[in-house]
Amino acid sequence: MNIDWANFTPWTSTAGGLLIGVASAMFILLNGRVLGISSIVGEGIRSKKGDRLWRVTFIAGLLMAPLLFSFVSPLPPVEVQADWKILLVGGLAVGVGTRYGAGCTSGHGVCGLSRLSVRSLIATLCFMSAGFVTVFLVRHVFN
Repeated sequence: MNIDWANFTPWTSTAGGLLIGVASAMFILLNGRVLGISSIVGEGIRSKKGDRLWRVTFIAGLLMAPLLFSFVSPLPPVEVQADWKILLVGGLAVGVGTRYGAGCTSGHGVCGLSRLSVRSLIATLCFMSAGFVTVFLVRHVFN
């Protein structure tokens, strides 16, 4: 195994992880809700009027984060190496998976595991395993 030292970013990665952890802890402590992106977006579509504002604000913050980061450091170039059809199918698969799994990586992997949820542990093991198998197949079997 080789480490790509030119793109190795332990400090920014650690800072990002800490920010996600602090945001998740604050969200559950202050709002009593799990910080799961798929639930925030999915339930936002069908939510009551009074419940919509914080969801829209949260999503706007997610979309504005790269802009704010660009004031501190240059953004890395975006390089998409997949066909739009593959991206569409992958996006739909993720969406369906989050509905069947009752949550996404942030809901289960960050918030659920920190609350010692067995359901989240099983879900995290499933989606991480699926990711490992997919990368192996794409890079070593179908390449």
